[in-house]
Amino acid sequence: MGLFRRGPKRDPREAPRDGEFSFFSEREGGVFRSQVRQAFAERGLEVTVYAGMVADSGGRQFGLGNLAAVCHRDRRGERVWPAMIRDHVGKVLRTMDGPQPMETLSEDEIRARLFPRVVAEETLPPAESFRYGRAPAPGLREVLALDLPEAVQMLSADSLSDLGEVAELRIRALNNLRALPVEGHETVRRGDGSSFEVVLGDSFFTASRVLVLDDLVERIMGTPLTGDGALVAMPFRHQLAFHPIHDAQVVPALQAMAQFAAAGHEDAAGAISPNVFWWRRGAMTRLSEPDGDGLRVVVDLEFQDMLERLVQDEA
Repeated sequence: MGLFRRGPKRDPREAPRDGEFSFFSEREGGVFRSQVRQAFAERGLEVTVYAGMVADSGGRQFGLGNLAAVCHRDRRGERVWPAMIRDHVGKVLRTMDGPQPMETLSEDEIRARLFPRVVAEETLPPAESFRYGRAPAPGLREVLALDLPEAVQMLSADSLSDLGEVAELRIRALNNLRALPVEGHETVRRGDGSSFEVVLGDSFFTASRVLVLDDLVERIMGTPLTGDGALVAMPFRHQLAFHPIHDAQVVPALQAMAQFAAAGHEDAAGAISPNVFWWRRGAMTRLSEPDGDGLRVVVDLEFQDMLERLVQDEA
């Protein structure tokens, strides 16, 4: 999974846009939904297709947002959509119709597959089922999830009730997260001398490694973070960017990471946040946010004081 790659052939941006998924043209959206309907029909399931989901006769609903983004971003274009959609629908139905892992796995097996996952809070159901999770930053929520062979299942409070206390389960999940291999690591260097690191991989928990950032940074860089912490960005579930703060290069790094995060978040499957955060001892403060068609960097007094100190140290 590379950071920068040539995009797939798409309809021009001036073509009329799809009402639900603006990265699609109207034509592309129609093709996509038609193929989704066909994939369910091939599985013997008649569905009603809505703009952002499909529903079967039993009332089950299947969201289309992530699948649409995956199709949109695939560099091979529309020719591979049918196979991708059939594969996705097959996995979803096998997961929903098959034995439920919380009923078939032993407690030890469940704990071995347990991971914390950082998600955009807006993607969670409005019910209280996931309110047990802490909010690592505004707009984000940390929930517990099972890593299954064909799916990742986020666990509601009811699902966890028979396993033990959430705090104890979170400790086990964090230990599992620390033990994951680093699938990929790249350094992004800019012409102004600034740089930042990107961890990337197929794991759905790649971006969630921000929860164990101190361990991850020392593992990759060979040195621990200082008390000033790091800049971090989690555009989508398969990428985590960070810049350990050592000197005044944090200023151009912040600008570069803000652009990187916003671009990576747009149209991404498993999108998390377009923002950059200041990470210190596990706490995160937002430093950037979208502003119309551009970006706006917003720093608080504490971050400003740190910048002034770093600049003075180099004087």
